[in-house]
Amino acid sequence: MLTPIIAFLLSATLQVHHWQVPVVMDKDVAVAEVTLPDGAAPLWSIKASGLPCDALRGAYVRDGLLYVSINAAKVQDLTKPFTLKVKAKGYTVEESGALEHRLAVKVRSAGDDAVAAYRIPGLVTSKQGTLIATYDIRHNNSRDLQEDVDVGISRSTDGGLTWGPMIVAMDMGEYGGLPENVNGIGDPCILVDEVTGDILLFAAWAHGGTAGKAAWWTAGNGFEPESTPQLMMVRSTDDGLTWSQPVNLTRQIKRQEWNFTFQGPGRAITMADGTLVVPFQHQEANRTPAAGIMYSKDRGATWQVHEYAKINTTESQVVEVEPGVLMLNMRDNRGTGRAVYVTKDMGETWEPHVSDATLVEPVCMASLIKYGNLLLFSNPSHPKDRKDITLQISEDGGVTWTRRLLLDEGHGWGYSCLTLIDKDTVGILYESSQAHMTFQAVKLSDIR
Repeated sequence: MLTPIIAFLLSATLQVHHWQVPVVMDKDVAVAEVTLPDGAAPLWSIKASGLPCDALRGAYVRDGLLYVSINAAKVQDLTKPFTLKVKAKGYTVEESGALEHRLAVKVRSAGDDAVAAYRIPGLVTSKQGTLIATYDIRHNNSRDLQEDVDVGISRSTDGGLTWGPMIVAMDMGEYGGLPENVNGIGDPCILVDEVTGDILLFAAWAHGGTAGKAAWWTAGNGFEPESTPQLMMVRSTDDGLTWSQPVNLTRQIKRQEWNFTFQGPGRAITMADGTLVVPFQHQEANRTPAAGIMYSKDRGATWQVHEYAKINTTESQVVEVEPGVLMLNMRDNRGTGRAVYVTKDMGETWEPHVSDATLVEPVCMASLIKYGNLLLFSNPSHPKDRKDITLQISEDGGVTWTRRLLLDEGHGWGYSCLTLIDKDTVGILYESSQAHMTFQAVKLSDIR
């Protein structure tokens, strides 16, 4: 029996601090996290029984926690209990436990299909139950538009365990006689029409300019491709296997004085009444960005835009929190946390939600979906750095976020997108510390 002074050090099960992506790394590391009392360091020794002799990689103390690093690739049965014996200043702790672990799957990584980088994840579950992932195919480097960028699709019919070959859904080629590196199209946003089962895909096309020079800063106003990026849409009627020719929506939704005008990115929604709603952003005439929504009541044939929700915001995600009430969760360039606004009239008017600026972020894209009475949110939950990709759940409409699960504590680009796989499981596609496009399936019960 543990003495009172150390009884709180270990729970019945050692908790994994993080689990790195096994299909990417040759060193698969899990970390057992142990709370230490004040004055416990320096450690004298740590021994593990029930693990191979070469599985224990070492340990370190940080902020009152002991992190014991285990090479999980050396462990045949990850569910088998083991014992850690920790000797430190004046005491010995010995306790048994088993690793909790979550496997991740590499969907796309640098070099796949001779592509330099994959970025900007989007993820939906089709009416047939297929997971459809979308992303930028950045052929030459990891830069944003303007560059040689296409929009790719990967499909999984087994809940994300395996993924089919990459499908190019949007590629503007050498339009207008210009090379592909000045005809990039990217930042996709994907939508399942829950009425028809069609899948709609939106992306921004930049035509002309200079390769390697950010279109965000060079985009002009007006409507023509030569002066301003275009908002394009394609459609799939066969569960994401093939895609239509692109339709240009720019004149439907853009105002003449706006500069760069485009979608989310990430994913979009079908409202309970069948309205299609896409998160949307534009630059005002002075280049200050603002996020809002665009919507269609005729299955994507025509689109409307009203007013932005909050100035100086960009990448956003939208959910219908109540019938006819939309919540927009936005990247806030002020660096004060996520901006959260609601509208009851399809964006004609907006008001801040009580949780505005309370979700921590390092100024990055995030994901938000609704399931029943739950809101699920993912982002790099760190005030400054794109690290600590975390899943969170709110059970009170986003007022508080009381359930959390850390997926990846390493640094990465940090973008993510969520989808519901089944009634018990959420899927996340994210830019991890290990692979450009990483997928994990997580039981909702594990987000505690």
